[in-house]
This record gives sequence, C-alpha cells and structure tokens, in this order.
Amino acid sequence: MRKALIVWGGWDGHEPEQVANIFRDVLEQQQFEVEVSDTLEAFSNREKLLELDLIVPVWTMGEISNELVDNVLAAVQSGVGIAGCHGGMCDSFRANVNWQFMTGGQWVAHPGNDGVEYKVNMKYSSGMLFEGIEDFEVKSEQYYLHIDPAVEVLATTTFPIADGPHATNRTVEMPVVWTKRWGAGRVFYNSLGHHADIVTIPQVQEMMRRGFLWAADGKQVAEQQDHVHDKSTAYNGMADSNY
Repeated sequence: MRKALIVWGGWDGHEPEQVANIFRDVLEQQQFEVEVSDTLEAFSNREKLLELDLIVPVWTMGEISNELVDNVLAAVQSGVGIAGCHGGMCDSFRANVNWQFMTGGQWVAHPGNDGVEYKVNMKYSSGMLFEGIEDFEVKSEQYYLHIDPAVEVLATTTFPIADGPHATNRTVEMPVVWTKRWGAGRVFYNSLGHHADIVTIPQVQEMMRRGFLWAADGKQVAEQQDHVHDKSTAYNGMADSNY
C-alpha cells in the first residue's frame, strides 16, 4: 500500500483542517495509507519522509526552519511526490525561497479578492492527465503568481478581470495548474482551493485526485529507472572486464 503524509496548519482562513480531511478521503479511496499531521515537525524525520510515496502540504503562510524544508526537498528529489493547492502549497512559507524553487511558484496577489467569477481553461499539450475535463467557471480568488518558467502548464486563467493597477498591462494567461520535476520527484500544483467548498467542486476534486496519483507514481518510476541503470552498469562492467 502506498503511503501519503498530509500536513495542515497555518492561516485558518483557508480552512486547512477541512481541506486536509477532504484530501485524506480522496487518497484513502485510492488505497493510500494516509497519515495526517497538524505540525511541521512531521517533516523532521528525513528517513520517514523518504519512505513515503506522496507529501501533501496544506499550510498557508507561517515560518519553517531550513532543516525541515531540506528534509522535504531531499525526499522529493529522491522520488517522493508532492502535490497541493492554493495557498496551502504555493503561499506556504514566503521567506523560504528553496520551498518556492521546488513548488514552482509563489502567490503574490488575488485582484478582487474572493468572489471573482472567472474561467479555468484546460490545456492538453501536457498529455492526457486531464483528459475529459472541460473548461469551467469558478467564483473564488483568482490567483496571480510568480511562476517558474520550467513548469508544464495544464490549465490557465486570463487576467485582468477585476480592476487594479495590473489592468494597464496587456492581457496575460496565468497558470492555474502545473506540473514540474524536482530531481526524481514529481510536483503537482493547483491554485484553486480558497475554501473547502472550492476543493469539492467536481472538476477541482478530480484534478486533485489525478494530480495525487500522478505525483505518487513518480517514485515507482524512479525506482524502476534506477534498477535498469544498475543492471546496465553491471552489464557494462562485465563487458569491460571481459574485454
């Protein structure tokens, strides 16, 4: 059975406990063994993190030590997946640039605040991860993020909708969902999820379900690649000795 760790906390406005419970239910339905923690000390045991298949952060703002972040980064680099949403992953620790480097983006604004009506536009150039999910409307915060150019975009939204100083710039397409890699690990992020009711929108919950599975699958893929590499190295060594 695959193992997942959900760590929730930080700013209560994002309803982290409720969101963590929703994610736990989704993962348990996919036959994961799920541990849920409400303390960042859950990241203190590096060896335990390395045994996981998936890490799900649900923690907005706050501070974290470099040691704890380094443990998470090392686990993901080894092949453990990480997947999350909204401020629970890409506005977790504003002062820690290493966290931002791994996750692929950082929230900077939500013009119009909560209640903006906007469209989520699906992109299919990234493969079939979101096959069958059509464009949809949502009424929530519309996240404006600073984005790592390395991310692979799966869904976008268009700015500006709400008025503000940003509106004098040209129209921009802002990523809503993306994937990226961190070493052998897979990273999945969805900017939707301001409150628990947004997470339970059918399209959003299905996107998260698929994102969890995709991120968690990366560990097995990495292990298989390592196995093939080890066999190849051993074969080449035998060939060299025979030569």
